[in-house]
Amino acid sequence: MSMTKIPTEHDDPINSQILSISEDLIAGFQRHPFQVIAEQSGIELPIVIERIRAMLEAGIIRRVRQTLLSTKLAHGALVAWKLPESKLNAAFDFMAKEDPFSGHVVIRSTDTKVSGSGYRLWTTLKVPQGEKLEDHADVLKRIVGAEEYLLMPAHGVFTLGVGHVRRKGLEYGAKVDEPASMMTTQTVQLSDEEWNILLHLKEELTPEEINENPWEARAQRAGVSLERFFEVAEGLNQKKVIGRFSTFLEHVKPSEQSGKRVTRFNGLFHWAVPKGKEIEAGGEVGRHHCMTHAYWREGGPQFGNVNVMGVVHGTEKEKVLKHKEAIDKHLASCGIEVSYTNVFWGGRSEIVPSEISPVIYREWHEKHSH
Repeated sequence: MSMTKIPTEHDDPINSQILSISEDLIAGFQRHPFQVIAEQSGIELPIVIERIRAMLEAGIIRRVRQTLLSTKLAHGALVAWKLPESKLNAAFDFMAKEDPFSGHVVIRSTDTKVSGSGYRLWTTLKVPQGEKLEDHADVLKRIVGAEEYLLMPAHGVFTLGVGHVRRKGLEYGAKVDEPASMMTTQTVQLSDEEWNILLHLKEELTPEEINENPWEARAQRAGVSLERFFEVAEGLNQKKVIGRFSTFLEHVKPSEQSGKRVTRFNGLFHWAVPKGKEIEAGGEVGRHHCMTHAYWREGGPQFGNVNVMGVVHGTEKEKVLKHKEAIDKHLASCGIEVSYTNVFWGGRSEIVPSEISPVIYREWHEKHSH
């Protein structure tokens, strides 16, 4: 069968079945990740491999990789940047293309002029252990000509997933039986061998590596036996620094073949709840199926003292707002007061995994020291 005849759109029935599992349900490190996707989706392994490879080559899947819980490996924060409108797009380009430590780079806007709406550029920033977020942000501020920035590290994480295909057609207010438990962001120390395996493990898989044994070549490159690679990776799993094995859909840009989009709107929701209620409120927000991310972050007076944030994606703005309305009602029913709430809509965006290598960090700062 020629590659052109393999269906690659995300809404093809077989592809949907695969993606509903492969986007965000393969937790931790798996010795044979595609086998696990096949078992859980009910699609035969050769077809799973063929379809994921074809979707990657067609650009429907943006990347296939083992994710890390980088909150455990590096110091990180969500950053809101205030810039003159004339410098906004150039700053976006620099953060997205020239700074490997900035991950999600998004230009956001609000429906009304409210607290924080002057902060249009939003990024995630990670720096290696031992480095300071402020030092890196200060250099970026100088380079892009920002007026100011606000660092919002996560004090806790309630939800971290994507699952765009799985989340389509959700009922408003659909949630799991229990509140989401909070993951901490305490960093973990690793040995040189663990770092070596980790850095080889996290790189995106090439189409050729989408096969029954994707880690064989990685073990060779890391200079260890496959069995040792597995042992160290499973040890990293126990240290809770491994995220999920995931196929990331191109959910921002339309498909080149058909113009179809996976999502059209993404809303960053803000809630300000009373001090001491952050964990309870985050757990109630994070239990909703529509949330792809939910965190306890402090926005300070610039953002109405917001302390619970989360993201919802959707193809229609009205539906995204209805999901928020359902969460607002649920918080009220739990007796959690909300003194401020808002939605920051995502516009232009670029999403890349943040670098965490200390070597690359030092090289970058030597290059941009003046």
